[in-house]
Amino acid sequence: MRAKRLQGLILAIATAATLAMAGTAAASSDGKPTLQVVTDPSFVPFEMMDKDSGKMVGFDMSILKAVAKRSGFDYKLRTMDFNGIIPALQTGNADMALAGITITAERAKVVDFSNPYYNSGLRILRAKGDDSINTIDDLKGKRIGTKIGSTSYDFLKKKFGNSAQITPYPGSADMYLALMNHSIDAVFYDAPNVAYFARTRGQGRVETVGPLYEGQQYGIAFKAGSKWVGKVNDALASMKKDGSYTKIYKHWFGELPPADSK
Repeated sequence: MRAKRLQGLILAIATAATLAMAGTAAASSDGKPTLQVVTDPSFVPFEMMDKDSGKMVGFDMSILKAVAKRSGFDYKLRTMDFNGIIPALQTGNADMALAGITITAERAKVVDFSNPYYNSGLRILRAKGDDSINTIDDLKGKRIGTKIGSTSYDFLKKKFGNSAQITPYPGSADMYLALMNHSIDAVFYDAPNVAYFARTRGQGRVETVGPLYEGQQYGIAFKAGSKWVGKVNDALASMKKDGSYTKIYKHWFGELPPADSK
């Protein structure tokens, strides 16, 4: 009886240890540590599913591949809704995240960030030819779509409060479809994402208007205290120095990066 109890206790301890290690780095077959990396599958052209290969591709995915090689780690990639990414890092269920994550003081309290690797902002997307919407002030009293957990949602709530109907969507595809179906009057979200949609699936039906709002910078996020932040910063710096960053940027955005991003 004691032997069985002891065996059960050992099994319970082993199981608890395994659960505690979930989401943390482990050694891969080549001896490199394997980091658990998470992303949001709907933030084009930063991360999206390639239908032919079934793999995640995009600007962030190209950056991740290059950074991992230079920093000396392998990775296992998982996808999840954007609003679950910071909690996953907080709880240790992920080591690292790339998903067009804006560096904010609030987020920096609970996760660590790399140096900025992309300069962005927020922009309005309207139905093509809708001259009633040209600037942020024109959105007062309108139905506005944005993304759950995004800085654009926080901006809209602070700007309008209850003077606009703000609908947070779980995925960017949902809010774009709502705009084209006239369920909402405009989308307010990250500039590169709305611009990409306007020139691809939304071409001829929607258009971006107005200036950039809330100048933002994207960073690679890590669970607090990660030893990989410095190595990733070194990798990003070397990529910008040798032209690798510029090559990746031009591939995904069709233009050279701004001078202050190189």
